[in-house]
Amino acid sequence: MSPTLLAVTEAARESGIAQQFGLEPKYVVMQVISFLILFGVLYKFGIKPTIATMEERNAKIATGLKHAEETQARLAAAAQESAALIKAAQLDAQKLVDEARKSAKDFADRQNAEATARAADTLAKAQQAIELEHKKMLNEARGEIARLVVKTTEQVLARKLTEADRAAYNDAATKELSVS
Repeated sequence: MSPTLLAVTEAARESGIAQQFGLEPKYVVMQVISFLILFGVLYKFGIKPTIATMEERNAKIATGLKHAEETQARLAAAAQESAALIKAAQLDAQKLVDEARKSAKDFADRQNAEATARAADTLAKAQQAIELEHKKMLNEARGEIARLVVKTTEQVLARKLTEADRAAYNDAATKELSVS
């Protein structure tokens, strides 16, 4: 036995407490030894694994919390990044829409200008054609009138004119009609 344990047992024997309670020092020592053996076995196979399991669980929980915080931070960063991407995409889409509208307006303006130019060109050509047709009709009418004047003059004079006379009368009638 250990010297301390013996000293405690001896002190208990001398004080008379052991006799009052009916304690036998040898049984007390055996009970203390049994308790220490039981405590050692319980500590080794019960308390120590339980403490290790609890520490392991605490470490897992701490790791899980740290991972959750990191995930939360990444999620917040991803949300900000996606919001920035959405905003940039909206701006790009708005630019594309504005460019498309401008392009469509420019195209419509060009088409309108081309159509106006074609219409003006067609109108000018039509006016030229009308003027040419008018001049042609006037010339034909003058020629026809001159021929009728000559024929009428010929009938009035009741004689046949020579080609030279006919040409002279035609020229004279044409000059008269041109002046009018």
